Amino acid sequence: MFQYQLNHRFFAQVPEGIEELAGQELAELGAERVRTAFRGVYFDAGQAELYRINYGARLSTRILAPLITFRCHSADYLYRKAKEIFWEDFFSANQTFAVFANVTQSKIHHSQYAALRLKDGVVDSFRERLSQRPSVEKIDPHVWIGLYIDRDNATISLDTSGGSLHRRGYREEGGEAPMQEIVAGAMIRLSGWDGSKPLYDPLCGSGTLLSEALMTYSRIPGAYLRKRFGFQSLPDYDETLWLAVKQEMDRAMRPPPEALISGSDRSAKAVDLARRNLMELPWGERIPLRVADFRTILDLQDRVIVCNPPYGIRLERNTDLSTLYRDLGDFLKHQCTGASAFVYFGNREWIAHVGLKPSWKKILKSGGLDGRLVKYEIY
Repeated sequence: MFQYQLNHRFFAQVPEGIEELAGQELAELGAERVRTAFRGVYFDAGQAELYRINYGARLSTRILAPLITFRCHSADYLYRKAKEIFWEDFFSANQTFAVFANVTQSKIHHSQYAALRLKDGVVDSFRERLSQRPSVEKIDPHVWIGLYIDRDNATISLDTSGGSLHRRGYREEGGEAPMQEIVAGAMIRLSGWDGSKPLYDPLCGSGTLLSEALMTYSRIPGAYLRKRFGFQSLPDYDETLWLAVKQEMDRAMRPPPEALISGSDRSAKAVDLARRNLMELPWGERIPLRVADFRTILDLQDRVIVCNPPYGIRLERNTDLSTLYRDLGDFLKHQCTGASAFVYFGNREWIAHVGLKPSWKKILKSGGLDGRLVKYEIY
């Protein structure tokens, strides 16, 4: 039996800084003995809970099922241990796989080299037992295999998600400097928005925040549009149980009231893209969008405002960000009285330019950016 079958313990990879938040979500989805770590969360789960977590989680990147853990002092030993695993329990020689690795403070220094040796072990395991070998597919393989080595302690895992869970499936294009879906989901969760007030995004771009708000209110599982999961390759996969879990979660979905969620952007192209992305989700047609510069919008009182203003990455030339952030502060102060505003700053230097006193600031990192989510109460 594999390690996860013996102890029912799994590991969720999550973006740095939202480990506690992700742990809370995992517990809500049925995880037990939740313990946060750097960029991840350890937890216990039965089969039904594992399926529910993969289908419903919005704040985790991958859910890993550990297969074996061992002391690893050399690449050759890693290769031998990988070759001992009966990989045909997970996929056939005519299917594809890919390997991702992370190595820290170990005798094997390079993650790419470690991944290569693990890949060699998988291929030679098939070749020696079956006289066939699977192919590597780096974009959309049938199976993802993970390797983590920390201080010479190695764990080989199978990715039960089947690829990063941030790829919700509703966004074909992202526009300029799109917000990563998990960060947007974390932002909606940190706002505490529960649907009791309307939510508006005056800089909606390709609609990621609006999509995540819709998924949150309507209880649309994070992987609702996913066609295949890695847990379907596990030797103990139970299709009847998985379909029962999926049906239960799908039945819990609910439509949002008309115009509960809405947004705008000055770019007609961005609004069209946001509309197309939202239409990939159930009830996306209920999210009104309009082409408008936020400076021209009046009377957004007593609601929740969320936005991700541009912060200097992949922007058109001659963009005056100082003026933009000052105007955003004026807009919030004069047109959004009684509102709670949650603004994401990918570059913290622009916080001072808004000219409003924050209620709080929270670290929210995204793609290497040391960003901040800032809350403003507009009285």
